[in-house]
Amino acid sequence: MTEARKTPLYGCHEKYGGKIVEFAGWLVSVQFGGILDEHRAVREAAGMFDVSYMGEFFVTGEDSLAFIQKAVTNDMDNMVDGQVRYSPMCNHEGGTVDDLMVYRFSSDRYMLVVNGANVEKDFAWLSRIASEFPRATLTNASDDWAEIALQGPASATILQKLTQTDLKGIRYYYFVPRAEVAGVDCILSRTGYTGEDGFELYCAPGDAVALWDALMEAGQDEGLVPAGLGARDTLRFEACMPLYGQELSENTGPLEAGLGRFVSFTKGEFVGRDALLRMKEQGIPKKLVGFEMLERGIPRTHYTIVRDGTTIGEVTTGSFAPTIGKNLGMGYVTPDTDSVGADIGIMIRGKQLLARTVKMPFYKRRAK
Repeated sequence: MTEARKTPLYGCHEKYGGKIVEFAGWLVSVQFGGILDEHRAVREAAGMFDVSYMGEFFVTGEDSLAFIQKAVTNDMDNMVDGQVRYSPMCNHEGGTVDDLMVYRFSSDRYMLVVNGANVEKDFAWLSRIASEFPRATLTNASDDWAEIALQGPASATILQKLTQTDLKGIRYYYFVPRAEVAGVDCILSRTGYTGEDGFELYCAPGDAVALWDALMEAGQDEGLVPAGLGARDTLRFEACMPLYGQELSENTGPLEAGLGRFVSFTKGEFVGRDALLRMKEQGIPKKLVGFEMLERGIPRTHYTIVRDGTTIGEVTTGSFAPTIGKNLGMGYVTPDTDSVGADIGIMIRGKQLLARTVKMPFYKRRAK
């Protein structure tokens, strides 16, 4: 068994009192001061996450775009330099290999940011596809980068104290290829996995601790706290953002997950297209729904969903949602149960507890 690795920010996890666990082969904090406090800080002020376990692949060469178009479901053809775009990446059966972010630096240089648990699998998968494109070079640069995610309504105020880059000029899902933050060279993007405004700072591993400490100091008066995996999960859950291994998997594709807007059937051939098109034409076998518990109980991953005494699906994620103040869940059900307002049951410790399907996302930040 491979020993868990320490991120470049491991010393900060210890310094700030993180409760360290193993995740995706890395030692990172599940929480610092407490999941609820960290969650609320991100919704109301700001929180900072070590996400250095994420993978970074670079694609270079004149066939870069053609290769990426073949590999992912979304259309990247009309991206401009400095833009970021989300996409699932499917297998030939229409299941999901991973979901990822595509950063366009230029027409012949892109960065793919993949989930930490899937780095080796994704690189092997993409390498096979890349073999069809001799004028595209795929490089796994994951060990060359540390990544910090600064999230929350105060994140721009905090970050602007440390950089001359005008953050107002970085729109949502855009990035600048080089920004100096507290004297550290970074790739600086504005996306997020929490439902809030926020930024990702990619830097050399040796600069990560100094950057983290500078951000913490700049955020002292703004309510910034270090945040762990626990809050990251409850935040993305309230925003109904999919988590690979739960809402998405090798056996579950983007159409079932309600991500059809990220599948372009008109862009040309891509891996999984035929299977997804067949599913679209013949009927999607299961659909992701959100629900709220009407009886006391918290739904958990893999709990059975029933209706009229019949099993109709399974919970993918469930939790108390701190911002909403309710026990909520997401799960896959048969297509005839995907309407909002349907009464369903969740099997919790041998008892069927009443729940009702609700609209997703559960939480959406107000536009300023």
